[in-house]
Amino acid sequence: MKDARPLIVTGRDGAQIEVPVRISARARRLSLKVDPARGRPELVLPRGVAPTQAESFVARNVVWLEERLKRLPDPVPFADGVTIPLLGADHLIRHTPERRGTVRRIEAAETESACLEISGGADHLPRRLTDWLKREARREISQRARFYAGQLGRRPSRISIRDTRSRWGSCSSNGALSFSWRLIMAPEHVLDYVCAHEAAHLIEMNHSQRFWTLVERLVADMDMSRAWLKRHGATLHRYG
Repeated sequence: MKDARPLIVTGRDGAQIEVPVRISARARRLSLKVDPARGRPELVLPRGVAPTQAESFVARNVVWLEERLKRLPDPVPFADGVTIPLLGADHLIRHTPERRGTVRRIEAAETESACLEISGGADHLPRRLTDWLKREARREISQRARFYAGQLGRRPSRISIRDTRSRWGSCSSNGALSFSWRLIMAPEHVLDYVCAHEAAHLIEMNHSQRFWTLVERLVADMDMSRAWLKRHGATLHRYG
């Protein structure tokens, strides 16, 4: 698997769109997609496809590409005055350079709105907040994953927190669970569902009816949480 030179295609309004190209030995056909997490398109090619064939394929699909790019949510930086979700609730980012410590969470009852106060220099704010969110994700997810695994009489061999883009969680054959740290921004019922989902894989390494019965036994609002992820999950990648 390797990257090739990006293609440049002209849209209907005359604007040029850069399309990164990836060559994959596993690909059986040309595939054009838009990754919401990265906010950019990608063309996947099987080996041996001629450059002219790739260019023609993208040109034929330029209208579809433009429409998908227009639907991408705008990125939201971690910066003073920006609002981000934490466990599904909006929190205002406040830069407090004079305060000691790193990040402090203040509940809505104490101020006009819930907020996250970040100390230190402004240049360090994005990294400090990202690191804090990852630590919160590890704490919340580990607690939930172990709880749901225990309900099934199982114990994960390891729990990892990563910045995965293609899936929210995974379970390996040796019982290691992995989750996206961005789940810390989703509502709590979604966090519970993903943790229960992966815990159920400790028994059923598939998506059979037996598997879904296990998940439903662990969380009552499974369908609602699945629907939320399908509709809003990609927006979690716009933050930071």
